[in-house]
Amino acid sequence: MSRVERTNPEGVDYGWVMQTTFVVTILVGSPTVAALSLVYTLPTWAARASFAIRVGAVVWILTAVAVFVYAKRTDAGDGGTSSEAGVETDD
Repeated sequence: MSRVERTNPEGVDYGWVMQTTFVVTILVGSPTVAALSLVYTLPTWAARASFAIRVGAVVWILTAVAVFVYAKRTDAGDGGTSSEAGVETDD
């Protein structure tokens, strides 16, 4: 049976960034869209959907940039290991 290969990516863990962006966008975006919708008159379902998409897109892009910058500065999403720890070589 062959060994499981391990990788040690340098830089940002993009999988962690995408997952965190998804979760934070839902947690922050839903109340934001709901609160802002109280201020506007949205008579039709099309108007409501359009409003939610426009506000949600702004929340998503701001969240994605913030999570990426956070991950870049703190090495977030790396499982708590340093770049040298836990890496085995077969040399």
